[in-house]
Amino acid sequence: MKRLVILISGRGSNMTAILDAVGGGKIAGEVTGVISNRPDAAGVAIASDRGVATVSIDHRAYPDRETFEHALTAAIDVHAPDLIVLAGFMRILSAAFVDRYAGRMINIHPSLLPSYPGLDTHSRALADGVRIHGCTVHFVTDDVDHGPIIAQAAVPVRNDDDATALAARVLEAEHQLLVAAVGWFCAGRLVIDGARVRVKNESGDVVPLIVPAPDLS
Repeated sequence: MKRLVILISGRGSNMTAILDAVGGGKIAGEVTGVISNRPDAAGVAIASDRGVATVSIDHRAYPDRETFEHALTAAIDVHAPDLIVLAGFMRILSAAFVDRYAGRMINIHPSLLPSYPGLDTHSRALADGVRIHGCTVHFVTDDVDHGPIIAQAAVPVRNDDDATALAARVLEAEHQLLVAAVGWFCAGRLVIDGARVRVKNESGDVVPLIVPAPDLS
């Protein structure tokens, strides 16, 4: 059974989706620790109530990124994790930190990468008039939001969407996508092949998503 450590900065909804999936037997793994860079993150209390070991390492208490990451590394390595999941962890990590966990650290990002890396993804997508938006799970590299893509989920952009409504719909997709990706990792189904990730026993043909849906009447 794979050992998982989850890093969060806020409400922890993606973390909760993973905890639910582990508890329901959908992921062959164990969440051994949850680490937050914000002591007031709501997800810390949720994880603690579930009996998961938690620790808060406030990045603001450290003079620079190097000393913060030294503390973060120590907290992670206590658990000897097979996989580290960045589930809304809002800190840019150094190349040295990323290299330490290469191939066993993944991130969920609220856009269809490589489109809209960084912040304010939903507002930017709406401003560009895209008809499909979504989320991406990828392996973390030192090129922020550009690591090998494991999986993506697309959602339609509706005529009456604002950033809040679109974000809520993408978040629902994030929960499903991240659980699937973590489950594949724990089952040994992910193979990094250069800039791409292959999923062993991948499903066959996928029906194209056309947005808006064509009128066939």
